[in-house]
Amino acid sequence: MSVPHIPILRQGVPYESLDVQTVSNVAGSTPACEVSFACADMIKHDLLRIAGARAALQKFRCEDLVNICKHAADLFLTDTLPVGSRGDMQSPEDYVRQLAMTSGLPHTLIRMNMKRLHGVLVQTDVILKGLTRGLDLSVLDKGYGDQNGSPVSFAAVTDCLGVVLPSNSPAVNALWVPAIALKIPVLLKPGREEPWTPMRLIEALKKAGAPAEAFSFYPTQHDGSGAIIRRCGRVMLFGGDDTVKEYEHDPRVEVHGTGYSKILIGEDEIENWPKYVDTIVESVSANSGRSCINVSVIVVPKYGDEIAKAVAEKLLAIEPLAQDDPNAKLSGFANPKFASMIDGAIESGLKDGAWDVSESLRGGRKRFQSRDGMNYLLPTIVRVPGWGHALSVREFLFPFASVIESPQSEMVPHLGKSLVVTAITKDLAWINQLFACPTIDRLNIGNVPTNHLKWDQPHEGNLFEFLYSRRSFQIEQIA
Repeated sequence: MSVPHIPILRQGVPYESLDVQTVSNVAGSTPACEVSFACADMIKHDLLRIAGARAALQKFRCEDLVNICKHAADLFLTDTLPVGSRGDMQSPEDYVRQLAMTSGLPHTLIRMNMKRLHGVLVQTDVILKGLTRGLDLSVLDKGYGDQNGSPVSFAAVTDCLGVVLPSNSPAVNALWVPAIALKIPVLLKPGREEPWTPMRLIEALKKAGAPAEAFSFYPTQHDGSGAIIRRCGRVMLFGGDDTVKEYEHDPRVEVHGTGYSKILIGEDEIENWPKYVDTIVESVSANSGRSCINVSVIVVPKYGDEIAKAVAEKLLAIEPLAQDDPNAKLSGFANPKFASMIDGAIESGLKDGAWDVSESLRGGRKRFQSRDGMNYLLPTIVRVPGWGHALSVREFLFPFASVIESPQSEMVPHLGKSLVVTAITKDLAWINQLFACPTIDRLNIGNVPTNHLKWDQPHEGNLFEFLYSRRSFQIEQIA
């Protein structure tokens, strides 16, 4: 197969620019693809006519767009689709191989993420039911209608959704897909190492019947990303804390930064802690620890040493393997410098009273490993002396978590921002306190891994409420 050229999409029209960059195979110097890069002025110019993309979607009923998303699910998972602008085609196995080449993800995790995206598309109606609280979608077609006996009207607050995507996990694309069924076109800036998934989703949706005009795709540098963030009416922004901090109070921007997800075991359940080790291990290690819903902090009232050791022992089985090995669960780093930077940050933090429980079980093997031209970090569980330690609340792109001992009464006041909290308890008073905590985005009560999501529950914000506003209205009866 030739090296594909990934173009810019300007409201569905492929465009090859003079600024072409090569994305290399992370395990070697061979090119995986060529990518056309857009400049900020092009993006600004195209946004002046984005209303045409919105108009193309408004010709469809929401029900029709939901069915298009459902049809696209199987196309994304099983069909051979166009890739790039020069006639190349991509089978599902081509997609797996190409994404592995540029991201470092093993084939098993890519296939897992493909199934998750398939599930999102198949259950678009369920997702919208959760986002809209059961609104009859024909209300969006007409502009007004009835919900539970009350008149309602909703208006879109933007002509497009700008999305600045990361490269860490294909499944993050699940968050923008429902916008199409809500009649809002998307303007996507892919992660440098991950143009494959958004492009394949676009091709699947187009083949299923979505209008090409609904999709803009702009590989670009920082200035182009800035143009998207400043000029789009609504924006999804993915990135580290430093990236998203500038926009966390901007109502136009929905920030998706570090998750700082946590597992808490209550005083009433701590004696049963061995029953919950597998749940903790899954929460730490699923998707190679690269998701914001992976646990980075485990908080227990006692038995911290024993729990840290039990989790670390289970994680020892996760090793760097060949990318096509069916047992591979650990991802390499697309940017080889990231592994050494993260390793250095952990080592620096260990100088102040914390200790690496995993290292003592590895028989002298270092956390930093190399294989097949890629760098890896072995799963790491650290014990920290308290909430204020430098490693107490940190998140890295591999299976890593700290274990803290804390009285139950002090857990909620110290939680801070938490995308997901799983609280293993039956203490109703404490459960009510957790539900009242404003810094928890998603709360699981009981033995539920943090990476388990329900399609009818909004994840990291409510996309419908982000894209539409409710307005009051009255229609005079006309004879």
